[in-house]
Amino acid sequence: MRVLGIETSCDETGIAIVDAEAGLLAHRLYSQVDLHAVYGGVVPELASRDHIRRILPLLREVLDEAGVRGPELSAVAYTAGPGLLGALLTGASVARALAYGWGVPALAVHHLEGHLLAPLLDDGALDFPFLVLLVSGGHTQLIHARALGDYELLGESIDDAAGEAFDKTAKLLGLGYPGGPALSRLAETAASGDLRLPRPMLDRPGLDMSFSGLKTAVLTVVQKGQYAPEVIARAFEEAVTDTLVEKTRRALAASGAPVLVVAGGVAANRPLRAGLRAMAEAQGVPVFFPRPAFCTDNGAMIALAGLRRLQAGAVDPGLAIRARARWPLTELAES
Repeated sequence: MRVLGIETSCDETGIAIVDAEAGLLAHRLYSQVDLHAVYGGVVPELASRDHIRRILPLLREVLDEAGVRGPELSAVAYTAGPGLLGALLTGASVARALAYGWGVPALAVHHLEGHLLAPLLDDGALDFPFLVLLVSGGHTQLIHARALGDYELLGESIDDAAGEAFDKTAKLLGLGYPGGPALSRLAETAASGDLRLPRPMLDRPGLDMSFSGLKTAVLTVVQKGQYAPEVIARAFEEAVTDTLVEKTRRALAASGAPVLVVAGGVAANRPLRAGLRAMAEAQGVPVFFPRPAFCTDNGAMIALAGLRRLQAGAVDPGLAIRARARWPLTELAES
């Protein structure tokens, strides 16, 4: 089986082909960071238009590199949600048209299922059940993944996602867009860790998180002008890391999951990776991360999710173009 994956949920255009035996055959990713940087954030209409410009050239490159013709594919998988509706419709429309023309099925894939399966791109030994820390610009969730499509939400951020808090804090520090990576680079230059910021909601039981108040604490420190930007950046990163590590430790204990998976854009953060590895080792639990290139949105994870769904017998009859801006992972049916 070979599945083409198309990802257009936000500001990256991703195309990839995954083979059931050979693994990832080819992938391409185009980031719109430069396009949106001047606005300080993603502009949905511009994102949709840029997907239209990029998707077919990237598709040709991927097919050529993989040495695959369209009709030789087993299916075309596309991100159906959650995400920006216009961007989702761009990828969904192209996927449906290609699938119809090539005479193969089209599969609507949940974006977050793609993320939580992304570590399998490099390590096929990973299997259900496992606990997922999904941490990105739009989501911070702890999920007990019992089987494909069987997901229980254990805890989540009640306000800002961790990645969103990174970007907002970076803006307070005068850093560019996207702010998260810039803040992490600045934090690495701090000579000391004299500043300590609050660890939100660690003083109470439960697995929910909150990062909006942490951002407000940073604003207060910035306004007082007592600390250098790199010291504030380091203190913020340490507070987020400590919060995520402790909440994940509690979730491992509550769920009894034998394996930890960390996915999403913030999973590329090095202090967070180190903290989670140390915690998981202390708990005697193996931990899996996607390679950094597959932490952010990409077509490979969508192709893989589509392949897993196809192997499980999933079908998507008819020619309906499916796209949902909001789509809780817990509403995703088992195959």
